This record gives sequence, C-alpha cells and structure tokens, in this order.
Amino acid sequence: MGKSITIISLNYYPEDTAIGLYSTQMAEYLKSNDWKVTVITGFPYYPKWKISEPYKKKKKYLDEIINGIRILRYKQFVPSNPKFLNRIIHIIDFTTGSISNINKIKKSDVVLSIIPFTSSAWLGKKLSKKLNAKHWIHIQDFEFDIALDAGIIKNKKLNNYFSRNILKFERKILNSANIVSTISTGMLEKLKNKCSTKIIYFPNWIDNDNIDPTSANEHPIMKSSKFKVLYSGNIGEKQNWDLFMKVIDVFKNNNAIEFYIVGEGSFKNSLVNKTIKFKNVKHFDPVPYMELNDLLCSANLHILFQKNNIIDSVMPSKILGMLASKVPVLVTGNINSEIARIIKTEKIGYFFSANEEPALIKKISKLCSNDSQNKEMTENARNFVIESFSKEKTLHTFIHNLKQLNEN
Repeated sequence: MGKSITIISLNYYPEDTAIGLYSTQMAEYLKSNDWKVTVITGFPYYPKWKISEPYKKKKKYLDEIINGIRILRYKQFVPSNPKFLNRIIHIIDFTTGSISNINKIKKSDVVLSIIPFTSSAWLGKKLSKKLNAKHWIHIQDFEFDIALDAGIIKNKKLNNYFSRNILKFERKILNSANIVSTISTGMLEKLKNKCSTKIIYFPNWIDNDNIDPTSANEHPIMKSSKFKVLYSGNIGEKQNWDLFMKVIDVFKNNNAIEFYIVGEGSFKNSLVNKTIKFKNVKHFDPVPYMELNDLLCSANLHILFQKNNIIDSVMPSKILGMLASKVPVLVTGNINSEIARIIKTEKIGYFFSANEEPALIKKISKLCSNDSQNKEMTENARNFVIESFSKEKTLHTFIHNLKQLNEN
C-alpha cells in the first residue's frame, strides 16, 4: 500500500496559529506515522497580513525541507488592507501561482485540500485527477457562507451574483471529491445540503500536554493583581466588537478589572483606535505557540464575542485552548449555534445571546468580585476537551480514515 500524501493549504509553518498550526501538526503527525508528506502552501503571512521577515527576500518559488517534509511555496500577494476585493486577488494569486507547484508532484496516493480556500480544493481536484489519486477535502471554514452571513459584500448586486454563482462552484468542487470532512457537527449538517459526497467529522484538536494549567507560569504581559479578562485570537470581522465596546464602556472606571486583547487581524488597527481612551484595555501582539499555555492560564476570564447572525459557518478552535486552561469561559453569539448547545449541555462555561448585554455584564461583574466559584465548571471544561478533542485521539482516527480511503 502506498502512503504518500500531498497537502494543499495556504497556511502552514512557521505560522503557529489557526489553520497554519493545525495543517503543520497534521503533516508532522502523518510523517511520524511513516507517510511521505509534501505540502503546497504560500509564504507565511498570517495573522499580521504581511510576509514574515525571514521570507521577505526569498524568490517567488521556494522548495524547502522542514522536519522531513517537502514544502513547495509560492509567494502570494498579501494585501495590507484585507477587504473583500483584496482578498479575492489574494486567493486568485495563490491559486494560479500554485499551479506550477502542483505540476512538480509526480506521485501521491492521496491529495488533501484544506478550505479555506475553496480554490485550494480546485487545485486538489486538478492534481488528484492527474495522478489518479484519492481526493480528500477538509473544511475549516465555510468561507462563502461567512462572507454572506457577516455582510462583508456590501453591494447588493455583487452579493446576489456571489451567492448565486460562487455557491454553485463550491457544490461542484465538493461533489468531485472522494470524501469531505469538517470540524463540527453543526457544520456537518450544513455540509449535507452542499454535497452528496461521503462526509465525516474531523474536528480540530487540543494538545492537552501543551495547554496544561499545572505546568503554566504567569505570563509576563499579565503580571497584574487585577481581574484579567482575555481575548486571544484573530481580530477580524467574525467577532462582535460593537458588543465588546459596550462592555468595556461599562467597566471603564472600574479599577479592579483589566481587558487584554492579544492578537492580530484585519480589524486590529480600528479596534486599537476605538479603545485608546480606555485605560484598562491593553493590546498585545500574538505570543509564540510555546507561550500560549502561560498566556491562557494567566487569565481570570476568557471572552469570545461572536455575532448573532453567524450560525455554525465556523467552529472557532480557539475555544478548545480556553476550555483546557481551566479558566472560566464566557461566549456570546447565536443561541442556536453548536457552541451554545455544547456549553449549556456540558456545563463548561457561560453563553449569552449577543442581545443579552445586561445579563453578560452582570455575570462579568459577579465573576470579578468572586472568581473562586467556578472550580467544578472549569474542571468539567478541561475534562470535556481532553475526552472529545485530544490531539492524539483525533489524529489517530484521522490516520485510520485515511488508510481506509487509500485502500478502497
């Protein structure tokens, strides 16, 4: 049985957050299980939306070996202002530029395409057909649904064209694969309406040895005796920053509480400017992955404010680390979302609709005055994450499914 795989993912090492982190850990796990792995990717740029310094002066195409994995890179256009049209150019450039790299692959038993972007799956389809290989599409985000749900496309005619034609393209691509996977049960349900291909559940995971409060130290940026509320992650359009502004305004004169925003993203500059007048709001760049345990475990409360109109288009993986840290978690969003169901059913955190502003402010105030009441909840949260989303268990199942696909 051949055991060679080509992974097509715009995001990869040295990116150590979001999709780049998961693509890298997946590839290295496959390598450790005796698969020959090749990765077709771009130049590292996320989450700062600029090519990282060590790669800036590299040529347009780069062929390198890292940890025994061959990595074929194309230096894609990266917009400094990642609005809708700029992102389209970003996607098209990576796609067309990567055609040369997929032509360098002479053998592969499986091609694994990671969405976003759907155009990566188009590349995967092209390569798998050329090599007579199996094609697996893995969906991290329903990128088109998110664009429509979040109202990113302001022009009505453009929005109608987008929803009518691009979703047809998505359906055609998904139906051309041998198998399609995604990261949450809610997203699986949505996937059933998008394609007739075999679909499976393949969630993101948590390295519970790396996120472990028993081995954590106080992170240098959070050396404070105040009640520390932390948001760590991408600062983009998916989060409900209007709600965040209302919350910090309530606590602007409260000297017992501080809000920490740690991350990068397309909305960061706007958020920094909007919050500059608040003395108890602090902004920091993302910390390296190896510091994440200290950061997450140094907080007194994690927050994740999502918009009400996004339901299961995305399952934010950042919540796994939050829950594993044994720090209370407060999430807002749509009450019918999968996150809401899990938090309420498993009793592992606090969930509010984005419309329940008074109730969530009351909860933050209560936690600030007495953060010792959450021991059972935070213990449940960590146990739930380890049982359902541990790295070893999740990737072991992935390898099993991959072998079955390869043998059929």
